[in-house]
Amino acid sequence: MNNRETLKKWLEESQNIVFFGGAGVSTESNIPDFRSTDGLYNQEYDEPPETILSHTYYMRKPEEFFRFYRSKMLFPDAEPNLAHRALAKLEAEGRLKAVVTQNIDGLHQKAGSREVLELHGSVLRNYCTKCGQSYGIEAVLESEGIPKCHCGGSIKPDVVLYEEGLDQRTIQKSVGYIAHADVLIIGGTSLTVYPAAGLIDYYRGNKLVLINKSVTPMDGRADLVLSGPIGEILGEAVGLT
Repeated sequence: MNNRETLKKWLEESQNIVFFGGAGVSTESNIPDFRSTDGLYNQEYDEPPETILSHTYYMRKPEEFFRFYRSKMLFPDAEPNLAHRALAKLEAEGRLKAVVTQNIDGLHQKAGSREVLELHGSVLRNYCTKCGQSYGIEAVLESEGIPKCHCGGSIKPDVVLYEEGLDQRTIQKSVGYIAHADVLIIGGTSLTVYPAAGLIDYYRGNKLVLINKSVTPMDGRADLVLSGPIGEILGEAVGLT
């Protein structure tokens, strides 16, 4: 039995699957992984993405922050790919209990997933830093400069910037799902960004699946490693292709 057949068998037999994913899940929806394209951004911006997307930069140069954020982080027309749809199908069948994601694009929910734990927040949610009023993505997309609330306050994306801490309730819930999972699938992440990458340490099972296009530091700990496009691999495993 090859690795893809083994994955299919594990998914068919399990009623307690958890998925943990990163940027590689959304690249097949044409949302770029900015980590691998720093060169492109450095032609247009004076600072690397990690600097521009930091809390310090947001506070110091908010107009420049939003110029970058609108052009590089918002993809309102993006559609879920096979990976998103496969996970939604597994959840609808009662097999998958949760999706834990580092992504901020909302594509898991758009595909139909219901229990999605967004470690880094979502571009679809924004709020006024003065009065707390909630706004959708349009408030940022359709504004210029610093988006403003009707009260005069600034509207901030509900995403975790560099230097900001993760939401502890989201972390605790993610740990709970991962610790009790039968099958843990990790896909589309380099597993180098902490504290998110440390969540793998809470898994106690013996069906740890890694799906990635490149080698990760955790490959040696996995029970099953699959290399290739995650949409194709998951889509095939759940019968969508």
